[in-house]
Amino acid sequence: MFPIESLEKEQLQDNANEVVNKTAGEMSVGEWLLTMLIMIIPIANIVMLFVWSFGSPDPRRNYARASLIWMAISIAFIIIFYGVIIAFIISMSSYQ
Repeated sequence: MFPIESLEKEQLQDNANEVVNKTAGEMSVGEWLLTMLIMIIPIANIVMLFVWSFGSPDPRRNYARASLIWMAISIAFIIIFYGVIIAFIISMSSYQ
């Protein structure tokens, strides 16, 4: 094999490794600012949380999964809270 061909292959492998490391590595402050901006937009934030949670490996994967878990817990508490309030109102109206 010629030395130039092996050097080109090594460079291609190094470039591929950099892309993988960037995908699974740390994010810059600008990328986090963009992530937070997306989280402000209604509906788009939920869609992006699912994309980041279940899509390709992304540094935001654990953040997105944790956010979805907190959303599910919050929704469950809201349903329970309003269920108790409605049950209380119904029970109070039966005494009249």
